[in-house]
Amino acid sequence: MKQYIDRKNLTQIFALSLGIFLICGSPTYAQQTKSFCPSKFAISKCFSSWTDIVPELASSNVIYLGETHDSELDHQNQLKIIQELYKRNPKIAIALEMFQRPYQGVVDEYLAGKITEEELVKKSEYQKRWGFSWKLYAPILRFAKKNKLPVLATNTPAEVSRKVARQGLESLTADERQWIPPFSEIRTDNEDYRKMVLAAFAEHQAAGHSKSADAERFFLVQVLWDETMAETIANFVQANPSHQVVVLAGQGHIIYGFGIPSRVERRLQGKVTQSTVLLSPSEEIAVLKDQPVANFIFEVTN
Repeated sequence: MKQYIDRKNLTQIFALSLGIFLICGSPTYAQQTKSFCPSKFAISKCFSSWTDIVPELASSNVIYLGETHDSELDHQNQLKIIQELYKRNPKIAIALEMFQRPYQGVVDEYLAGKITEEELVKKSEYQKRWGFSWKLYAPILRFAKKNKLPVLATNTPAEVSRKVARQGLESLTADERQWIPPFSEIRTDNEDYRKMVLAAFAEHQAAGHSKSADAERFFLVQVLWDETMAETIANFVQANPSHQVVVLAGQGHIIYGFGIPSRVERRLQGKVTQSTVLLSPSEEIAVLKDQPVANFIFEVTN
């Protein structure tokens, strides 16, 4: 399969997805005022208004809203979409890349009104473990609390990710392994995905932004995040089949379905309907021949 890659944009996508392991700047994407639907994207539909996209998403079990982490507009549109979906089906759960699995109890305490928002940020070690401005995500958490919506802390603990990046999966203790899927479910056999991630890794190495010298472990950590988030989502869907799950994650984890969506699909054996949305795609987003970017492309400024 021939690969078409704009390395600069790949670096941006995966820098934001894997920023915890990299010393790099966090680029801000320029927002455009036009409807974004270039012919080179193999997509099913293109929208320029968040109100138009909601009916298309309403029948899906799992909806991915791929964000640029530091884009205020992306987070505003995520909230708008969640609010509109909630009007149609109040059984909504929100799955967040931004919280790590060991802190699910802290998130639940906040939702139950047992701790304040300030305590949530402190006890979840949000600033240390995620670091993007809390004000970007706070309105979404407040909406979930007000409407008693489940919020899933989906991500791999930073300590586990860093250890895998340095020493591999086999170095993990039994206590550390409890936070991730079984090793047999951490699948690194998607070659197109590998090429994408390693292209970003090479760019970081060339720019002197990456501490790691092991490209394969860089890819392994990306997959580890994907599989951990996918397991959390799939487990919730199986236990709560009447709920829709809205997943907020970086574009690098959902583009082409390589990351989280394909791994949710594998766990649920096709018994799930999924939709993916790129909220602010760049015109330079890497394109693989014959591979769809997403079900939907969505970019608006209002």
